Amino acid sequence: MEGTTEHGLPGRFLRGLSRAPEGAAVRVVGAEAETLSYARMHRAALEWGGALAGSGARTVAVLAGRNGTGYTGLLAALYAGAAVVPLRPDFPPARVRQTLAASGADVLLVDRAGAAMLPEVLQGRTDLPVLAPGTAGDGVPGGVRALFPSSATALEEPARVGPGDTAVLLFTSGSTGRPKGVALTHGGLGHYFDVVDRRYGFGPSDVFSQTFDLNFDCAFFDLFCAWGAGGTATPIPPHAYRDLPGFVAAQGMTVWFSTPSVIGLVRRLNGLSGSALPGLRWSLFAGEALTCRDAQDWQRAAPASTLENLYGPTELTLTITAHRWTGERSLAAAVNGLAPIGTVHPGHEHVLLGPDGEPSGAEEGELCVSGPQLAAGYLDPRDEGGRFVERGGRRWYRTGDRVRRAADGELVYVGRLDSQVQVHGWRVEPAEVEQAVRACGPQDAVAVGVTGDDGTELVVYYTGEAMAAPELVRRLRSHLPDGLLPRHFHHLAEFPLNANRKTDRLRLAADAEALLTSAAG
Repeated sequence: MEGTTEHGLPGRFLRGLSRAPEGAAVRVVGAEAETLSYARMHRAALEWGGALAGSGARTVAVLAGRNGTGYTGLLAALYAGAAVVPLRPDFPPARVRQTLAASGADVLLVDRAGAAMLPEVLQGRTDLPVLAPGTAGDGVPGGVRALFPSSATALEEPARVGPGDTAVLLFTSGSTGRPKGVALTHGGLGHYFDVVDRRYGFGPSDVFSQTFDLNFDCAFFDLFCAWGAGGTATPIPPHAYRDLPGFVAAQGMTVWFSTPSVIGLVRRLNGLSGSALPGLRWSLFAGEALTCRDAQDWQRAAPASTLENLYGPTELTLTITAHRWTGERSLAAAVNGLAPIGTVHPGHEHVLLGPDGEPSGAEEGELCVSGPQLAAGYLDPRDEGGRFVERGGRRWYRTGDRVRRAADGELVYVGRLDSQVQVHGWRVEPAEVEQAVRACGPQDAVAVGVTGDDGTELVVYYTGEAMAAPELVRRLRSHLPDGLLPRHFHHLAEFPLNANRKTDRLRLAADAEALLTSAAG
């Protein structure tokens, strides 16, 4: 990335500023409608960044939504040379408080919703200065130092940083339920955006969807791809999904990026009929497995766009592989109805590990990656848990994901290492069962294992047309051996989504456990 050892990640915004100073960097639609030009946002970030830098900030938590304050706040923290920690004001105060403490943030920047949470979040703390732009300090609890931006203390330019300096702290709970802080560096992000710049060729005329909340790693793709190109980022308000084709057309949107779960939502709202999304030139999906059926349906609705399936844990800086959907070739490489995840980004090495944690030479195993996108690590070394490992004089990250190498060398996601369940002696891969259910008529399916006194039972939730369980089992016998046949089926109008708009498998597993416990009682 240009200026990695100078202005780091903010250097991308400076590039957009030079290309389109009066162009829209962010266009917010809805209740908080606002359009921020590059020049206006730059001036505000310099002023806010001056107040942050003047307080000695090294880590700035931004408790704000997808609005002008949230976007400018992220940029201002980076302009100040601090690491930025995005937090969500719609999360429970206890969760915000826990993440805030884990991050070690020394300054808090809030929008109006964030300011309203301060009494519950701070709970009497007075050691954390608060910057609440546009509120004149209103809402900052008594005894807490309020910071006030002004032109007199504005930065002259963004702070200079090194490639090893932390740019972003993101928190992911993983399987522990406790927030784990992942440190992404300016250098790792610089390599990442070099890769995507070459791959996609975005420009000032591109308008990007911004579906991800600011604490989700992929939000940084939306923002800094748009800003590096001089394009516009447009957050998608909830009401837009009722007529997504109309919203996309009205905004002149050219780049779509979301979790695959959004495809099902738009389909249910009749937004994928015909060539409903003709203006898109890129359609990108990440965050969970992309089914071939979803890829085909979206591609038909957006025929002029190039569709890609991206994969990557936060620990490998946003995304680390990409597969370009090509119809029949992609279908041929699919496993359990899931689209390939593609090839690992240039400049990286990867190996597939066997059950013993050693490279196996087999065509299927746990994906382990080394290279410049590797995160600096977790804030708390106790979270390492064998994920970041030393091997052959290099540092690697074990993803915990099983992948298969297709005939053309591309990788295909098979499932989590810990997702297999044993049902009556059978090792069952939920993704295999889900694909079999989809092949029998339902629109989509989620299979979860529930362990009780009599062993583990497989519970399937499905969407689409409701079917009698015996009929579904009859059809499944053509796809699965008897030992893999689920015994419990539950029809849903739609799957629940978690805070990151992914299918909430943990909630479905909890519901399944409650249902079986109730039935047993």
